[in-house]
Amino acid sequence: MDISTRPVAPSPYDLLPAVPSFTVTSDDFADGDRLGDAHVYGQGNESPHLRWEGFPAETRSFAITCFDPDAPTGCGFWHWSVLGVPLEVTEIARGASVGTGCARNDFGNDGYDGCAPPPGDRDHRYLFAVHALDTDDAGVPPGASPTYASFVHVGHTIARATITGLWSH
Repeated sequence: MDISTRPVAPSPYDLLPAVPSFTVTSDDFADGDRLGDAHVYGQGNESPHLRWEGFPAETRSFAITCFDPDAPTGCGFWHWSVLGVPLEVTEIARGASVGTGCARNDFGNDGYDGCAPPPGDRDHRYLFAVHALDTDDAGVPPGASPTYASFVHVGHTIARATITGLWSH
């Protein structure tokens, strides 16, 4: 199929039960802007700076994810899934490691692995989400798949903030 006629995948968050939103911003990119090469797989491969505020008072911890719904897989591609981010952490520096653990990403690694759309493909959307959770420990075991981790923490998500970066070759 010609990529120009390939349907655009929905945001996975549009398909989940609705939860309140709060605000996430980045010093590295604005919502809808192109991500810099520092966040590209095989180049800088650094997670972007993120800062969030306005989450519910009932929040006990956070999860941070990065998902590419435009990957030509039929099911998207998980680039990052951080769990157990303490309540007092509301900002992470570029390339920082936070939380008590990561689920495996779709590259098979723990941690962030950056943008990697096929050469010649259209812009891909990289959806960075901060999930406010109602628990300190969602119970995701080390080495879990990112899909399983998402399945578990969605049940504990009481609010969500998203910011989207774009990237293509």
